[in-house]
Amino acid sequence: MKWLEELKIKRLDRYIIAKFLGTYFFAIALIIAIIVVFDYNENLDKFTTSNAPMKAIIFDYYLNLVPYYANTFSALFVFIAVIYFTSKLAETSEIIAMFAAGVSFKRLLRPYMISAAIIAAMTFILSAYVIPVGNKTRMDFEVKHKRRDVVEMARNIQLQVDDSTVAYFERYDSRNRTGYRFSLDKFRDKKLVSHMTARTITYSANEKHKWTAKNWTIRELTDNNEIIRAEKRLPLDTIIKIEPGDFLISEGQQETMTSPQLSEYIDKQRARGMANIKPFEVEYHKRIAMSFAAFILTLIGASLSSKKTKGGMGLSLGIGLGLSFSYILFQAISSAFAEQMPVVIAVWLPNIIYSFIAIYLYRKAPK
Repeated sequence: MKWLEELKIKRLDRYIIAKFLGTYFFAIALIIAIIVVFDYNENLDKFTTSNAPMKAIIFDYYLNLVPYYANTFSALFVFIAVIYFTSKLAETSEIIAMFAAGVSFKRLLRPYMISAAIIAAMTFILSAYVIPVGNKTRMDFEVKHKRRDVVEMARNIQLQVDDSTVAYFERYDSRNRTGYRFSLDKFRDKKLVSHMTARTITYSANEKHKWTAKNWTIRELTDNNEIIRAEKRLPLDTIIKIEPGDFLISEGQQETMTSPQLSEYIDKQRARGMANIKPFEVEYHKRIAMSFAAFILTLIGASLSSKKTKGGMGLSLGIGLGLSFSYILFQAISSAFAEQMPVVIAVWLPNIIYSFIAIYLYRKAPK
């Protein structure tokens, strides 16, 4: 069938895909090598002072830092790769020869889009499943050997345990897993039916959702009477479906969760009425948006650099670098404004704007 013939990868496609991916991975290797050298020189004193073993530095820190930075700057690498090798093809008149042989610019873009699809899939799998696991190991290393700040205390915590239960801590200290001046209110048909207070309540290190209350009081309320139970000496073990991770949030914690874990966490925290889930929503949607960016930036790069210019590839490379850096900057600024607008719009806005730029440049490109 004709459409199956069109889908076959031909020699021209293999040639461009090899050029694209080869340049892409070479650019990654080159820039990441520079980053690692500078990072090691900057942190050498900290590693020495903390007696960090070389094995941990290599496998726990740098082996997880490399994919993190590679994925972060993937958009930049895509731009550099497309513009560099496409400009070389234009300079050596290979693109002109392709056009002369009857290959349209639309047909020429097919191997570019195949390469972009490979990069997009790789970017998403890394950011959604692989890098979060490595980030956890890397951040644990930074806490131990780079003195990374860890959130150990929170104040005035109020969260919804379920549809009819609300918990409150005046203060929680993660060093001893203990909350102070705790209260737990249970409702039925919007009426308070139980009110529990405790001077301290400690989270179990071995059993999930198990808390031990000390100096506690429980008031059971009915229509006609009130039952009060109180104990100052004997602790009370109880199951409350909350854990410290629900409210004790460290900087960058969202980067240590896989996308399914992020989705589950966001749904759970939203149901509990927690207001600090914006960074988690931004991270979840950014992973998808950054993957789609490979197609947009590939189209921009190919459209910019497919025409032979008097100034050589320098002009195209300069424009491409400017656009790629502006995209990364715009992505960061837009994500920062997620508090003032819907997260989906804030994260996808750069892709939307640069899609229009890509369409404009595609129409202006030589056909």
